[in-house]
Amino acid sequence: MADHVDQVLAQWAVRRPDLDVSPMAVIGRLSRLSRLVDAELRRTFTAHGLDSASFDVLATLRRSDPPHSLTPAELMRSSMVTSGAITQRLDRLEARGLVSRSPSASDGRSVVVALTGAGRDLIDEALPDHVATEARLLAALTEGERDALAKVLGTLLESLGGEKGEKGEKSEKSRKDEKGGKA
Repeated sequence: MADHVDQVLAQWAVRRPDLDVSPMAVIGRLSRLSRLVDAELRRTFTAHGLDSASFDVLATLRRSDPPHSLTPAELMRSSMVTSGAITQRLDRLEARGLVSRSPSASDGRSVVVALTGAGRDLIDEALPDHVATEARLLAALTEGERDALAKVLGTLLESLGGEKGEKGEKSEKSRKDEKGGKA
């Protein structure tokens, strides 16, 4: 079954037969999927009074060891929230009573962000809906196809330095490849 991307590729094959546009087959579909997935996840988060970054902070705190607290730096490393957004995000979550900030017992210069009871209740309510949305989005794939896709996407992400966060640092695999297999 042909999709929009197939049509684009066919048009380029006619207009620029000299150009290998095959990367568009992957990147075009990833881009289209990203927009569709983001819209569906946004609906789920909105139903719980959250956005994706707030959900991510609460989920990161919830999956951390009790008492479900981390420093802002640990939150950045463990979540998908960028350093520029963390303070603003924490301010909003704290104003809503979903997290609290207190001085670190081990380092007076640092603070610890903790999940409050209300924050825990909210993430425990939102998480099953989030997972159900993701499952619905992947329903067209078999378990084997999902596993294969996850592995391929993980390989691509690692090759682009995605495993080292937002800083664009190269993955260990990328460094090994550059040095002929030695890290």
